[in-house]
Amino acid sequence: MSDNPVEPDPASAPDQSQPQSVSATRASYNLFSDTVIGVNTRKSDNKFQAIFIGISILVLAAVGGLIAVWNTEWEMPWYAGALLGAFAGLVFGTFASGIFLMFYRAWRHIQGKHD
Repeated sequence: MSDNPVEPDPASAPDQSQPQSVSATRASYNLFSDTVIGVNTRKSDNKFQAIFIGISILVLAAVGGLIAVWNTEWEMPWYAGALLGAFAGLVFGTFASGIFLMFYRAWRHIQGKHD
C-alpha cells in the first residue's frame, strides 16, 4: 500500500480483466469530489445540467407568461410573468438537476463505477 491517499488500494480494486474507461487517478478524484468536496469535471454531467436548466427556464417562462395573461387580478404584463417564470425555472433546474446527479453518482459509486 502506498502513502498516497488518492491512489486506490490494489487489494480492494475491482476486477482488472475489464479495462477501465478512466485512469485510476481520475477515478479517485471523481470518488473524492462526488463524496467529499470538489468540482465535477465530467463533461456529460455538465452538459446534462445545462440542457436541463435551459429546458426548465423555457418551460417555466412560458407557463409564467400564460399565467400572467390569464390571471387578470394580478394586472401583470405577460413579460413580467415570463421573467418570474424564467427565474423560477433557473432555480428549479439548478436544484433538480443537482439533486438528480447527486443520487445518480452515489448509485454509480455504490456499484463501483467511478467514471
